[in-house]
Amino acid sequence: MEKIALVTGSSRGIGRAVATELARQGWAVCINYREREDSARSLVEQLTGEGCRVMAVQADVACREQVNTMVRQVEDTFGPVSLLVNNAGVAGQALFQDITDELWHRYFSVNVDGAYHAIQVMRKQGGGAIINTSSIWGLRGASCEVTYSCTKAALIGLTRSLAAELAPTHIRVNCVAPGVIRTDMLDALPAEVLPQLAQETPMGRLGTPEDIAHAVAFLASDKADFITGQVLTCDGGFIL
Repeated sequence: MEKIALVTGSSRGIGRAVATELARQGWAVCINYREREDSARSLVEQLTGEGCRVMAVQADVACREQVNTMVRQVEDTFGPVSLLVNNAGVAGQALFQDITDELWHRYFSVNVDGAYHAIQVMRKQGGGAIINTSSIWGLRGASCEVTYSCTKAALIGLTRSLAAELAPTHIRVNCVAPGVIRTDMLDALPAEVLPQLAQETPMGRLGTPEDIAHAVAFLASDKADFITGQVLTCDGGFIL
């Protein structure tokens, strides 16, 4: 099976690092973005200059039709997708009493429905791997992040259940649960909070997008061929 990967939400942050790592390991990679065309195009230029096979496609994963169109573009350019990394997501902080219906449904439409839409295509391939990006807050929960935590817990349930269902079709389904990772999602926090979070992490530092990319690349590789239904927590020991 040819190594063709679709990484949703990969113009920045963790997704960008994942797309980069996979491309450098020989995968043909579709870099998906919703708004940041400039970032996606710059990554295509960078990786193409390194001899990698990459393409960028705009799609809002919350919309099934846009996901279907994106997958057709990948198939026309590279071939059938053999690795799906469901990374696209939205996050933020709010007290439960301040959560609006619009916010609640937007989080679920991107973080959960987006994965569902992409998996509908992947499950027809008869082999390959699906890797979902959850969070430690999907394992433990977090004050002021109820909506986000709920969506990430849903992805863990999706991973474990789908792994059992798709195992006979030779599609492996796993999940990574990042801890506190130094991406622009942390920019909304006060500057003094970041050193505190690093101190709360037993390994004494915040994670990097590359830390997560290495975990994803392992789960995507032949070395993980007998691993399915698992949640790989990458948090420096934060929730030990």
